[in-house]
Formats: sequence, structure tokens, C-alpha cells
Amino acid sequence: MSGRQVELVVGGMTCASCAARIEKKLNRMPGVEASVNYATEKATVFVPEGTSVDAAIATIEATGYTAVLPAPAELPDIADEADGDVRSLRQRLLVSAALATPVALLSMIPALQFTNWQWLALTLAAPVAVWGAWPFHRAAWVNARHGAATMDTLISVGVLASLGWSLYALFFGMAGMPGMTMEFSFTAEPGAGADEIYLEVASAVTVFILAGRYFEARAKRRSGAALKALLELGAKEATLLRDGVETRVPTSALVVGDLFVVRPGEKVATDGEVVLGTSAVDASMLTGEAVPVEVGPGAVVVGATLNSGGRLVVRATRVGSDTELAQIGRLVEQAQAGKADVQRLADRVSAIFVPIVIGLALAALAVWLLIGAGPVAAFTAAVATLIIACPCALGLATPTALLVGTGRGAQLGILIKGPQVLESTRRVDTIVLDKTGTVTTGRMTLVAAVPARGVAEDELLRLAGAAETGSEHPIAAAIAAGALERVAALPTPESFASEDGLGVQAVVDGHLVLVGRPRWLADEWSVTLPAELADALALFASRGQTAVAVAWDGQARGILAVSDVVKATSAAAVAEFRRLGLRPLLLTGDNEVVARAVAAEVGITDVRADVLPAEKAEVIRDLQREGRVVAMVGDGVNDAVALATADLGIAMGTGTDVAIEASDLTLVRSDLVAAADAIRLSRRTLGTIKANLFWAFAYNVAAIPLAMLGLLNPLIAGAAMGLSSVFVVSNSLRLRGFRGLRVAATVTGADSVERRDLAAAH
Repeated sequence: MSGRQVELVVGGMTCASCAARIEKKLNRMPGVEASVNYATEKATVFVPEGTSVDAAIATIEATGYTAVLPAPAELPDIADEADGDVRSLRQRLLVSAALATPVALLSMIPALQFTNWQWLALTLAAPVAVWGAWPFHRAAWVNARHGAATMDTLISVGVLASLGWSLYALFFGMAGMPGMTMEFSFTAEPGAGADEIYLEVASAVTVFILAGRYFEARAKRRSGAALKALLELGAKEATLLRDGVETRVPTSALVVGDLFVVRPGEKVATDGEVVLGTSAVDASMLTGEAVPVEVGPGAVVVGATLNSGGRLVVRATRVGSDTELAQIGRLVEQAQAGKADVQRLADRVSAIFVPIVIGLALAALAVWLLIGAGPVAAFTAAVATLIIACPCALGLATPTALLVGTGRGAQLGILIKGPQVLESTRRVDTIVLDKTGTVTTGRMTLVAAVPARGVAEDELLRLAGAAETGSEHPIAAAIAAGALERVAALPTPESFASEDGLGVQAVVDGHLVLVGRPRWLADEWSVTLPAELADALALFASRGQTAVAVAWDGQARGILAVSDVVKATSAAAVAEFRRLGLRPLLLTGDNEVVARAVAAEVGITDVRADVLPAEKAEVIRDLQREGRVVAMVGDGVNDAVALATADLGIAMGTGTDVAIEASDLTLVRSDLVAAADAIRLSRRTLGTIKANLFWAFAYNVAAIPLAMLGLLNPLIAGAAMGLSSVFVVSNSLRLRGFRGLRVAATVTGADSVERRDLAAAH
């Protein structure tokens, strides 16, 4: 069937059952196929020919919600609106908590009940039950108009019933008399409680549920942050070259065919083709390749990559929404919108639990009236049933465990983005690891120095390091830094010259020192490598390492190798993944040789190399189609789509903002062991939430029959609800004892390892 697919921003959803109801209504439209995601508050709708988008929007509005077409240019405004919602919830929570606390103390501690205390309690509790709980009342009303019930319905009915019965007792019963006190009793005669007030129940329920909603909203408020981070990543201005004159203009002003200048240290403004100049471009954020790419006339460069070397003149070939960066942004958005919505565990049973509780309360009311017990006894039993079932502990179960778990995680360098993340960790069976910056350090390091016969290693490092200090190239910087670590001090070159992409020449201590590609030394300087250095060069190449030749006074003096080295704890982390039942897979944009060498060092057998950013997401989808539940660990823009596509995305905090925002878990520490800790902590937190929910429901199931029989005073119901809340909080606090893995960071000594291997080869 022909048609088009549109995305709508849906407003007014308060729980996962709202999304399910909207989806059900849309799918009843002829030819329409819809998927509604509560977490991202978006609906993806296939509209067939002959059906307008307005009809789909009208259907959503008729269901009681709002729907509009998204405006990409207003992403920052959407984020600001989300921040406003969080601030509003926070204000409502703080005011309600301040008012509810003295109400609870007065109601639960008889010694504090002074003359006419009940009227002060009413004055403090009424704003909480009406204004504080207004979001629940409003949602319950919308749901009722459309014949539906959610947790909001139960909360609203319970709060209003508690307040309403308290008003009845105060104005028409004996509860408003001076000197009234409330005594605790674990049993109640039928009809008892007619002179009691339950204001602490109405206010406490409101505060606890508001707290849960606030934590949820805070976790969701950055739903558009990955796209905002992508927009921030690109260059803001470009140097436009027109008729030989350079002018600074906004990047948005560039059009296809414009020439623009990129100086060393600047970002490439947009996708284009180099027409003049040579340089090294750092594209690691897009490709994952640690070694900068040498570019010259005719080479293609991508917007937002960094020019590390010389001046370039580039002709724009793609601008605006057509650039590779923008395409990655769209892929991230699509992957996030398509991710399965993991409902909160309390919401999952609400569709059954809420109607049953309301039905039981009405049944209790009817039965007591039919047996002639009178309206007071009947209403007391019905109110007790609603109050004992009101989901106070249910509302605390998720946020308290999440709060303690995430707080402990932050101490260990683990940031968990929301309760929906936790269930994914339980089901994960495959963990995909990016190479650069995740398994490895992500920066070039001098790993080996092989001097020619008769040349001291220190002398090789001293002269080569001194020559490279004048270059801005990342490989040169690695050689200079590595040499300085091994040699006390480096001399200052007397002169320096650089050949972009080939090497450098410098006069150091009276020697003309050359450091660069072996081909450049041979072609330009007629310096050839002796057999032992040629062997070393071949060995480094076989390992995917970058090697440069060093010569002075017309003779080859040694080979230096630089590489992106494996982090000291990566092998231990991979072993821990296996212990947790996860199958590790290395996924990288780097070449096969490098990828295999790194995988062998950390103990991974499954390797996918030479993979482009969009292809990384496809690899994840292939694994999911095989029935696997996939976690992805990465740190670059090139990983963002895969992180969003995976069932569980884990980003290194030292990586780009885009990767962090597209992920579900963020590791502040640049240590793969923290990923194992993150999975362990998430699983422990999920287990705590499940235990909390079990006992909260078990308490309801046990207490509801007592309430219906009139044996449970609503006041005692409120006290029991408080005890269940104390249990939930205490159980959650046990997460503070979680301990991270203790892994000894044994440095492998890459340099000595390389030299031993070379000695064996010789």
C-alpha cells in the first residue's frame, strides 16, 4: 500500500498505558500503522493515500491528548520546554513536601495533637491534595472521559476519597470537635473511623507519587540532547574564499560550489573536496580511526572533522541537512524513536490492578449497604479499601531504588539515565565494543624504538624527538612525548621544515635529522633502510602500527613505531563480561590487521573491522535479528547511531557529547571495567526494584480483604502504607553497599614487549 510515514510529537501522556491506548486508536484507522513511544513522546505513523495526517492528529486529540508535527529547527525550544516541566514538578514536589510533613507528624504522633490541631492539618493538607495532586486529577479526568483507568486514576480517587471523608468527619461528624485525638488500633469495629480524619494519607500519597514522577521527568528531559550535541559539534563559522578575498561567514551561509579555507586547528565547515593544499585531517570522531588521514587535492573531507596540519582550500559539495553529520543525526533520531519502550513495572499491571481495586471498593460499599450496616460503615470500608490499595509503596519502588542505585553509580563513575535502562541489562547477552577510545586509549603513543646497529636507543629518541617537537602532526606529537618520557631532556632544533604528509627535517646538535615515511627518505634523500630496519618496519606493518624512519647525516639510524595502545584493564573487563554471561564482539572502523591484533590482546575472537558509522548500526540490527539482546560500548560520533540502536547503549564519558547523549549508560571513568560494573549495578538495582514491587503488591493483596471486611480502619491503612514505604526505602538503601570490581591495572609495558618480539624475530 502506498502512503507516507510521519512522526508526531504527542503531549499529555502520563504512563505507558496512555501510549498503548493512542496506538490502539490509531491502528483502528483504515490502512494506518502506528507505533507510539512513551519514552520519547513520539508517534511514528504510516498514513496511506487518501488519509490525511490531520485525521491521525484528530484521532489522537479525540483520545484526549495533543499531537503536532515536529519542527527540527526548534529542538532547543523542545529541550527548554522539557526543562520547564521538570522545574514545575520540582516546585510542586517541594511545596507539597513542606506542607505534608507537619500533617503526617500531627496525625501519627498523639503527643503532638494540641487542641484544634485537626483544622491546622486541614489547612496544610488541602492545598497538597488539590494543587499538589492536580496533575493526577487532571489525567484521571481525561482518562475517565475516554473510559480508561491508569495509576493516575487510583491516585486521584484515593487522595480525593481520603480528603472527602476527612471533610465529612470534620464538618458532619465528631472529628471537628476541640480536643479530638486519633488513637492507633490494628483492628476496627464495622463503622469505626467515622470520626477519624485521613489527611496524612491524602498528603503523603501525593508527595510520594510526585517524587516518583519528578525523578522520571528528570531522566527524560534530555530526549533531544543527542541531536543538540550534534548541532554543536559542527563548525559555527567558515572562511569563505571568493575572488581571492577571505570573509568569515556563518556555516549556514555556504552553498554547494563555494570555496572555503580551513587553517590548522580549525574544523572543516562542511562536506567538500580539497582543491588546494595538503594536510592531516583528524576524522576519528566519524571513523574511529586513531591515525589522522592525509589529504590533498581531490580528497574528500567531512564537515566537523579537524584539520591537524596545513592550510586547505575546500570546495563545498554538501551543505546543511545533506552533510554526513546531519545524516548521522537523522539516524540517531530514528534509532532512538524506534527503540522498544520498556514500561515501568508498576505501570504494567495498572491496566488490571486499578479497575479491580475500584471495583472491590464499590463492591464493599454495596455489600455493607445491602446487609443494612448503614452508610457510615459502608463508606468506611470502601475508603479503607481505596487507601490501603493506593500505590504509595508502588510509587516509591522505582524512584528510591533508582536514586540510591544511580547515586552509588555516580560514585563509581557510572551514570544511569532512567529506570527503563535497567531491564535491558538483565536481558543483554551480547556486548559490542568499539575499539578506539574504548578498548584502547584512543591516542597515538610511541610503542617501540628500534635503533640501527651501532646507534644507541637514547640517541635515536633524543634526536628524533627533538626534530618532531616543531610539528603539530599527532604522530609527531606522540614521538616527541614518548622520547621525552625516556630521555631526560630534548635539545632545541636549530632549524625546522615540514613536508605535509611525508615527514620533517631539522638540524639538531649539528646533525641534519630526517623523520618521516621510508619512501620519502628514499625518494627525496636517497636514504635506504638496512635489512634489520626493513624487517622491523614489516613487523610493525603486520601489526597495523604506524612506523616512521629516522635518519641523520645521510644514513638510516632507526625505526619508531606509534600505535593506539590497549588500556591496561581492558583484558580483565572482557573476562568479566564473559563471567556475566555476555559474548564480546569488537566492532571498529579501523582496518582488519589492527582490529585483530587488539582483539587477540584482550581475548576477543569475534571481530568486525572496516565498518562505517551507518554500518555499525546495521551490524547491531543483524545481531538483534539473530535473536540477541545487544549492549554497545563506544565513545565517538561514529558510535552514536549504534549506541542508540542497541538494546543497551554504554558511552565512555571521555568521548563526544553525541555518543553520551545517545547512550543509556555513561561511564565517567575511561575504563572498560566500569562497563562491567555498570551492568552489575544495573542488574542489582533492577532486582531491588522488583523486590520492592513484589512486597508492595503483596501488602496490598493481604490488606485489601481486611479493608473490605471493615476490619481495617483507614487510619491504620495509612500507617500500614507508611510501613510499606519504610520497607521499600530500607531495601533500596542496601544498594549503597555495592562495590565495584577491584582490578589491578597491570601496565603491559608496550615498549619492552615490542623489543622482545623484535629480538625473537631476529
